[in-house]
This record gives sequence, structure tokens and C-alpha cells, in this order.
Amino acid sequence: MRSTEELKKIASQVRRDIIRQVHNANSGHPGGSLGCADFLVGLYFGILNHQPSKFSMDAKNEDLFFLSNGHISPLWYSVLARSGYFDVKELSTFRLINSRLQGHPATHEKLPGIRVASGSLGQGISVAIGAALTKKLNGEKNTVYCLCGDGEMEEGQIWEAAMYAGAKKVDNLIVTVDVNLQQIDGSVDHVMPYGDLRPKFESFGWDVLNMDGNDMQQVVDTLLNAKSRTGKGKPVAILMKTEMGQGVDFMMHSHKWHGVAPNAEQTKTALAQLEETLGDF
Repeated sequence: MRSTEELKKIASQVRRDIIRQVHNANSGHPGGSLGCADFLVGLYFGILNHQPSKFSMDAKNEDLFFLSNGHISPLWYSVLARSGYFDVKELSTFRLINSRLQGHPATHEKLPGIRVASGSLGQGISVAIGAALTKKLNGEKNTVYCLCGDGEMEEGQIWEAAMYAGAKKVDNLIVTVDVNLQQIDGSVDHVMPYGDLRPKFESFGWDVLNMDGNDMQQVVDTLLNAKSRTGKGKPVAILMKTEMGQGVDFMMHSHKWHGVAPNAEQTKTALAQLEETLGDF
């Protein structure tokens, strides 16, 4: 496993990739992507059992990850490229016509690393449950991971899936909720308050953990803790506190950068705050 400092350096480069992708396309979702960068880097480069150079849709004897809040695709594309699924240079095609890197991840383009179209919010946990049950039926001991947004908790399908996973003891499943308290129209509390998520998940039979998703050491430690709790009769939920726009000061503490591309001057300012560690695409 890579050291925490190595993971932090990768996360810095990934944040640069996010800013440059969204700026180049003049379209995309930088806020949540920046906020979840530490989590996805920690997962893909520290925890996930996967084989980027041998990608297959069935992922036999590999762990699986599903991105439910698919609008943070620039983050996922950067992590996939940086971990070896496809050439980093392809990040320059983000959201362009005929690109494999569409605004929301899709399977039609056959981009390695993507196994289901996502971004129609609320569906990710259901898909992850299906994959987790398939792993069980096949006798595979792997773990299935899913990331959701907290605004996404407003979708009814989320709670149908949570009820099912607990009732059916889908205990090879780890779902992380990005609790940044922001969504496209404002704060979650303003749009649709969801109260305390912990007792909600616990009432459906889940094992629940909390973590600071912008503390790399805590991300890795909590993911390892979550994995140690699998196979014990309960699905695991991680409530992950993050800051939307993390790493770029003028994008933080507001919902306004949920889906807005930075202009040239803003991009220059943002990149000046993020260390280039692996080389830009």
C-alpha cells in the first residue's frame, strides 16, 4: 500500500486534472469532484483489489466500485487514468463530441473502468447490491463499493435499496455517502433536510461509520475498518464529511461551484493552489 504522503500527492494531481478538464470543456462539476478526491484516490490506490490493465465487465475475483453521483465524473476519469485504465492524455477530451469521457459515465463508449451508466441519481446502491449478490452467488470473497451524494439521499430508491440490503444481509457491500451538505440549488438543509443519516441506516440493519473525507489518513483507516466489518451479516455505510471545492479556496464553502466551469483566470488561480506531482495531461 502507498504511504499517506504518496496518496496526498496523487490527490493533488487529480485535483489539477479536475480543474483542467472542466475548464477545457467549459462544462462540468468541479465542486463535488474536488471534495471527494481524497476518498477516491485512497480507495483506488490504497484499498481496492482491481486489475486496471486487465479490465473486464464481470470483474471476476476483483473488487467493484460504482459511482452513483455520476456528475463528479471528472474525478473518476482522472483516478481511472492515473491508476492505469486508459491513457492520461485522453482526459483532454472530457465532454467533447465523440469522446469516451462523457459528462456522466456511460457504457456505450466502452471506457475501461466503467461498468454502468450513472448520474441519474438514486440508482447506485441498487446496482451495487446486484453486483454484491452476484459475487456471493459466484462464491467470490470480494467487496463492492458505492459512492453517493448526500443530496441524493432525497431519492426514494436510496431507501428502498438500504432497506433491502439490510434485510437480505448484503454484507460484502460498503456504501459511502459524501456529506458535503450542498447540492445544485443550495444547502441540503434548505432544499430537503434529511436529518441524521446514522440512525436511518442503522434502523435498516446497517453498520455505520463516520469519517473526515478530506483527511487522507482517516480515509484509508476508515476504509480498512469498513472492510474488516464485511462478512458479518450487515452492509456497511460510511458517512463521509467533505468540503465541496476542497483544495481551491474560492470554490469552498458554497454550492455555487457544484456545476460551474472556471474561466481562464480562475483556472490559473486554482492551479496555483494545487501542486503538480505526476505531470499534467
